[in-house]
Amino acid sequence: MEPKKDGGNKLLAKNRKARFNYSILESLEVGISLLGTEVKSMRNGKFSFTDAYAKISKNDELILVGFHISPYDFGNLNNHEPERTRVLLAHKNEIKKLKRKVEERGCTLVPLKFYLKNGKVKLEIGVGTGKQSQDKRQTIKARDEKRAVEREFRQKF
Repeated sequence: MEPKKDGGNKLLAKNRKARFNYSILESLEVGISLLGTEVKSMRNGKFSFTDAYAKISKNDELILVGFHISPYDFGNLNNHEPERTRVLLAHKNEIKKLKRKVEERGCTLVPLKFYLKNGKVKLEIGVGTGKQSQDKRQTIKARDEKRAVEREFRQKF
């Protein structure tokens, strides 16, 4: 499975439900601390982050919880644990900004997409607030209206 290109970066996966379920206020690129077998499994597309979220620990570390990477097929006894918590790599100032936003506004840190940048796995996390059901309906309505306008435009030309 060849990953898609995204502006020089190879896109591994994108969380399409994140922008539907959350109003994303801003996003941030962070690194992720992985073992060798985890990187190999991710390159093969053997990971899932549907229930994943990021949080800030007591000692001001950014960690990713609920992120599943399947064991590497050709790994040995030293294969990784699939559901372990993984440390996200960001500058202390960025972590402090995120911590303030999470505490003040009640925001959530949601993984938006995983991609390869210069051979390293990167993660884009978004700071967002949960949408209510009426907001989701408005999003669906706006998307349908946009599709209808594009369809009419294509038919005219």
